Amino acid sequence: MSWKIGNVEIPNRFVLAPMAGVTDLAFRKLCKEQGAGLLCMEMISAKAISYKNKNTRELMKIDPVEHPISLQLFGSEPQLMAEVAKEIEEEPFDILDINMGCPVPKVVNNGEGSALLKNPELIADIVKSVSSAISKPLTVKVRIGFEKEPVDIIDIVKRIEDAGAAAIAVHGRTRQQYYSGTADWETIARIKEAVSIPVIGNGDVDSPKKAEALFCQTGCDAVMIGRAVEGNPWIFREMNHYFATGEELQRPTLEEIKETILKHARAQIQMKGEFIGIREMRKHVAWYTAGMPHSAGLRRESNNISSYEELQQLLERL
Repeated sequence: MSWKIGNVEIPNRFVLAPMAGVTDLAFRKLCKEQGAGLLCMEMISAKAISYKNKNTRELMKIDPVEHPISLQLFGSEPQLMAEVAKEIEEEPFDILDINMGCPVPKVVNNGEGSALLKNPELIADIVKSVSSAISKPLTVKVRIGFEKEPVDIIDIVKRIEDAGAAAIAVHGRTRQQYYSGTADWETIARIKEAVSIPVIGNGDVDSPKKAEALFCQTGCDAVMIGRAVEGNPWIFREMNHYFATGEELQRPTLEEIKETILKHARAQIQMKGEFIGIREMRKHVAWYTAGMPHSAGLRRESNNISSYEELQQLLERL
């Protein structure tokens, strides 16, 4: 199951998607423990790094256990992106990724993220500038289109490859779709046929059998898992077990879920202090407990917890 991006060896083909506000250090470590092959960090603004933003530097912290790990930048200025990439290359990430898929208005309205899909020449300039500035492998994450704009995604991915990218991650949705509807795996298959570098497929994979279907339909080299990992780091354990044995693992026990939530909370508190750490755990508690009996009431109550002790008491009632 091992494969490579550039010279970076990756032990299996299951990739944690970069998600703002989700894939911080504490959560990434949980996913690594459960068998994620490649971890991707939250996206970071190239401008914020160039402005020496302290909060941004905090987002760039990496634990030695996380390798291999990808750091994701977003921006739209080729020279600035290249300068920042060169400046941070000594940081301990293994792969640098450029976000060209984020659909969030404040990113898109700046001409960044998925807005870049409207300008193939600029995409090629950014990739060429950054790949020329660093020796670490460079990857790019894209969506397959932008609303009401004629996007030729096949032309774009060929330009990305020609400009020096070592791999491409493809979310099989347009910007307009955000996260709704069904991901277009057929377009991922066309992209895989069009380029010779590895293609990471992303969209609608929430189980080992869905991952198997994506591999079969698209021929992609790896599967990136996004929303399905929220409150569910065990999905990587289940993926690895299924592809090694053909058997589906049992879901985690209630006790394991409770222990993981508390472990996650302790890591958040250690990193960010109890005030911020516990407040950030509220959304995670909602994800971890989704679908459980009485989980709606539990989620409501989790919005009011403000200490580790209160979280423990809440979980004792599960």
